[in-house]
Order: sequence, then C-alpha cells, then structure tokens
Amino acid sequence: MKTRIAIMLLAVAALASAPAMRAQDHGELGVFGEMFRASASSLNLYGVGGRVGLNVHPNVALEAEGSYDFSQSNTQSITDINHNTTVFRSDLRATHFQFGPKFQLGTNSPVRAFLFAKGGFVRFGVTPGPVTFGAFPTGLENTDLNGTFYPGGGIEFFLGPIGIRADAGDEIYFDRGAQNNLKITVGPTIRF
Repeated sequence: MKTRIAIMLLAVAALASAPAMRAQDHGELGVFGEMFRASASSLNLYGVGGRVGLNVHPNVALEAEGSYDFSQSNTQSITDINHNTTVFRSDLRATHFQFGPKFQLGTNSPVRAFLFAKGGFVRFGVTPGPVTFGAFPTGLENTDLNGTFYPGGGIEFFLGPIGIRADAGDEIYFDRGAQNNLKITVGPTIRF
C-alpha cells in the first residue's frame, strides 16, 4: 500500500513538473541596442529597439521587432556647372520594423543558436528638427519608405528565464535595386 502511494505521488510530481518546465518556453520579450551600416551613405546608425517572439513549435518562433536609429549627421557638398560649391549638413534617421520566423537550435539548453528570415520596412528621414512629438508631422515630409528582407543568425545565453541575445544579419532594403546593409543587435531578453 505504501509503495502504491509512493508511486502515485512520484507520478503526480512528474506530471505537475512538466508544465512548469515548459512554462518559460512560450516566447521571448527583449530590448536591444543596434548598429545599422547604411551602405548607400556609408554611415553607421546607432539606435534602440524591442522585439517579441511567440513559439509556435519548440524550434520555431514568430518574431516582430522594431527599432529607431538616432540621427547621424552627414556633410555633403554640391558643385554646380559654374564651379560654385555648396556645403550643407543633413541628419539621417531610420526606423525599422520586421516580422518573420526564427529557427532555434538547442531548445533544452541554456545556449541557443538560431537563424531568422524577416520582412518589413525601413523608413529613412532627413530632418533638421529635433525628435519631438511636435515635430513628428513635419518630419514625415522628407521620408523614404522601403521594403526590407532581413536574413541573419545569432546566439542566446540564458540563466533561467533571463538571457542575453546577439544577432547579425544583412538588412536588404529595396530602393532602385537591392541595398545590402550590415545590422548587429545585442540586448537582454526574457523567456516567458
């Protein structure tokens, strides 16, 4: 009788612990710092962003991410046919949004490697004004919205539900042909 009770208690404990072990594997929420190399202007844009991913399978997650790159000054000069040169400064900003699948390896490990392929858009803005809500409507006048394809990969390290993620990829935007751009992100993430 005591043996049966002990076996039943062990079975209940094993069944009860299985959902708890999977409880931290429904998805991820994270923030990141990023570096985006705008190849057309040879500028490195730095910014911040966030992402959320929901697991549809232990090895596949659907992720959405968005980021904002702070303005980077760019000095340009134009020479007309009379050899008069005009030098001016412009501030380039970028906003990114991508959505797509992430394919993960090592789902039962504290270290995970992954590959992703996302699509979305990047919006470039050239504005001399500050980044404020009051300047937002006029800031949309000088924008350039382009479709993107963002393939890449990375690695995640977890200690319980808290981890750090680093990834890199080629954010290709389409503006009079494909423009290849290096994008690197690093930041903390939480599994839920």
